[in-house]
Amino acid sequence: MENSKIDKSQRLFFAVSAIVIWLGIYLTGFRNAHWILYIPAVSFVFAVITGFCPGMMFAKMIFEKNDKTT
Repeated sequence: MENSKIDKSQRLFFAVSAIVIWLGIYLTGFRNAHWILYIPAVSFVFAVITGFCPGMMFAKMIFEKNDKTT
C-alpha cells in the first residue's frame, strides 16, 4: 500500500459527516440514541484527526486484490 493517508477533501467529507451524525445524536438525546450510531461518528472523527481511515484501507486492499485477478 503506497499511501495510507487521506487527502484534505476526504478529511472535509468525514468532518462534515461526523458533525451531522453528532448533531443527530445530540438532538435525539445521548440516552436515546442507539450505541451503533457512535461507531461511524467516532471513526470519522478519528479519520479527520489522524488522516488514517481503516475502512478506506480495507476497501483499497479488497479492490486492489480484485483488480489484479481480472
